[in-house]
Amino acid sequence: MDANIASLKIEELLIYALKHGMIEGTDYIQCRNSLMDLFEIQEPYNGIADDVDLDDPHDILNSLLDYAYEKGFFKENTITNRDLFDTRIMGLLMPRQSEVIKKFDDIKRVSGIEKATDYFYSLSKDSYYIRMDRIAKNKYWRTDTEYGSLEITINLSKPEKDPKDIAAAKALKETNYPKCLLCLENVGFSGNLNHPARQNHRVIPVKVAGEQWYFQYSPYVYYNEHCILFYEKHVPMQISEKTFIRLLDFIDQFPHYFIGSNADLPIVGGSILSHEHFQGGRHVFPMEEAKVEEHYRNEMFKDLDAGILKWPLSVIRLSSKNKEELIDASSMILREWRNYSDPSVDIIAYSTVGGEKVPHNTITPIARKNGDGAYDMDLVLRNNRTTDEYPYGIFHPHEELHHVKKENIGLIEVMGLAILPGRLKKELDEIEMILSGNRKYDKKEISADDPLFKHVPWIDELVNKYGVNLKREEAEVVLKDEVGEIFLKVLLDAGVFKRDEKGKEAFDKFLDSIHFKKI
Repeated sequence: MDANIASLKIEELLIYALKHGMIEGTDYIQCRNSLMDLFEIQEPYNGIADDVDLDDPHDILNSLLDYAYEKGFFKENTITNRDLFDTRIMGLLMPRQSEVIKKFDDIKRVSGIEKATDYFYSLSKDSYYIRMDRIAKNKYWRTDTEYGSLEITINLSKPEKDPKDIAAAKALKETNYPKCLLCLENVGFSGNLNHPARQNHRVIPVKVAGEQWYFQYSPYVYYNEHCILFYEKHVPMQISEKTFIRLLDFIDQFPHYFIGSNADLPIVGGSILSHEHFQGGRHVFPMEEAKVEEHYRNEMFKDLDAGILKWPLSVIRLSSKNKEELIDASSMILREWRNYSDPSVDIIAYSTVGGEKVPHNTITPIARKNGDGAYDMDLVLRNNRTTDEYPYGIFHPHEELHHVKKENIGLIEVMGLAILPGRLKKELDEIEMILSGNRKYDKKEISADDPLFKHVPWIDELVNKYGVNLKREEAEVVLKDEVGEIFLKVLLDAGVFKRDEKGKEAFDKFLDSIHFKKI
């Protein structure tokens, strides 16, 4: 590609940025000059660029990245290097942090918080911070169960690292800046092979419970308007009374969103336990639609409705218009649960390791405003004990399910949205071929290094149940339903009080111990 075509692509990118409100007309020449400097182009395009009508800049950026590689601006033409460079490009078209904050606040003041988040979410997508072209590749479906319609996704939006990048990353000098992917210092950060570029990343400061927090969107958006609220300091996550105060204060300010927290212990917690943060967004999860199957009252909390959800995990739903009472009740349940043991159902609050007391009980909390204008607080009881029989966790997906889901069950999955690994796409395609008779199946011929090896017991079940003469469309539907059933089993494994009579009696016993009486 010659410089003239590259300069045309620069003009197209400028038109895109102008149409999507990233830049103003008065910024046009300055931004053009910045892009010309980046690409070492001496003169702008000599002609008139056609109008650009694109939802995202993927196609334009691809052409510019090809030119950049040809000119030696990055050495290896890998996804990681291209991501680092295209983020650098888009960073030159981004308004400053202060400008984004001012516009957000202006929209909020004049038109309300929903319009403000609409603006910020659109900016996050338009700037290629959220790469919607990749997210669109994710597979999504729903599976009907006795607990409602569970959501299933296969995550194909995160590209695999190229071996060249892995090798080059190992050679890089380790740094401690930013400390993690959630730190404020990520705003505008150039990135490297070990850390994604963030020149197109912006955050909104929000005062929550009198503290400084920052609001952003997740670059991976597993659901609509998937947002993150992170604390100004790099401190470990901790579920406490403050958690409930913060959650309710946030939804007072963002009433159109839910917000929740991963648990604060390994195995049952999320991937970044090192930085205090919450996740929220505008999405109705299956758990939100779950019905209360047992109702309870506590005379200490007159304005509070409490109940156990009909849900695979052990969930207490508290509802009230009295915010202070809701915080007090949530805090009391957390304190009592932290110290609660019932060996008859494998729940032990603490163990001793090396002379130190190690906690096992915690809570995954989720808050929202309900249709009656009251607050809902869902408290999901968690325990992270391991044993010789269950080395990955007693209340973690058991090993017979690991061929589909081995990773931790965090906040998003707790609410009924499975995030399954990208490897499953090809593996399910192969199993689909077996069920439709397009691939011969002999388990003796599947070697240990074959991706299907871990699925062999499951494939045997499927073949016995459905045979090998399904139409491809039938096989696809069957597999989606069967994967959904496995996710249901995953959630049932994660429940501390099982859904049988013994588990229900144990759950009722816990609630009775904290003076919640069944009504």
